[in-house]
Amino acid sequence: MAETNLTLVTEFLLIAFTDYPEWGLLLFLLFLSIYLITLLGNLGMIALIHMDRQLHTPMYFLLRHLSFVDICYSSVTVPQMLVVLLQHGAILSHARCSAQFFLFTFFGSIDCYLLALMAYDRYVAVCQPLLYVTIMARKTLLGFVTGAYVAGLFSALVRTVSAFTLSFCGTNEINFIFCDLPPLLRLTCGDSYVQELVIIVFAIFVIPACMVVILMSYLFIIMAIMRIPSVGGRAKTFSTCTSHLTMVSLFFGTLIFMYLRDNSGKSSEEDRVVSVFYTVVIPMLNPLIYSLRNKEVKEVLRKILNRVKLS
Repeated sequence: MAETNLTLVTEFLLIAFTDYPEWGLLLFLLFLSIYLITLLGNLGMIALIHMDRQLHTPMYFLLRHLSFVDICYSSVTVPQMLVVLLQHGAILSHARCSAQFFLFTFFGSIDCYLLALMAYDRYVAVCQPLLYVTIMARKTLLGFVTGAYVAGLFSALVRTVSAFTLSFCGTNEINFIFCDLPPLLRLTCGDSYVQELVIIVFAIFVIPACMVVILMSYLFIIMAIMRIPSVGGRAKTFSTCTSHLTMVSLFFGTLIFMYLRDNSGKSSEEDRVVSVFYTVVIPMLNPLIYSLRNKEVKEVLRKILNRVKLS
């Protein structure tokens, strides 16, 4: 028995949701529908921003990148989940598992950075409106976005190398929807203190660092809004931030619950439900939130629909 437990794992078996075989087809259809809506919604948002000059502003430039990253982010995990549901499990080699982990970390980190940049954009728009065009110039925006991609790449490389230099032994079953850090750490054996410390440090660097930027931006925004004398003026100014604030609350709320809470008493069932929310549901909600809660997007969408009707 001890000899079996020390057998090194060279491939992983994803078995998420296989303990509910009667729900397999229904879950497959549900997640497939959500994934298709995610693709259509985010591609539609990208096309909408590209087609209308009214949306050629810094905020929508960042939103276009966020939509692109959400498509990639969702595509890393959902197709694999659909395979697991169809085949009642899926075997991943060590290389495929590490590639999936790298891509998920890469796009997830960029998502965090872009949401932080969008908070900074709202801060400049509300607190320094006269300097908005100068501060958020296209050259600066390109630098910000390039920095987000480079920082995401660096973070993903370090975390992936740290995670996959760990020794995995014993069972190779991952009761999860993809190769993510919490289920992988449960399979480790031997001394993994250094690697886990590096992973935690980079998690702290990405999530809390972005949260600090977002919280500080909104603190200054709220202070600026409180100085506006009329209630209508306050409501109108704050309405420009509600879509972004909703996205931030959903995305970072689930990430904090998943990665930065106490591990004691953590169950696989809880992890699976939370992971489905931030990998499947939230990428679908982002374009819906911006199209339903944003007047500019609704106006542009209405104009395009009217053109289609006339043609």
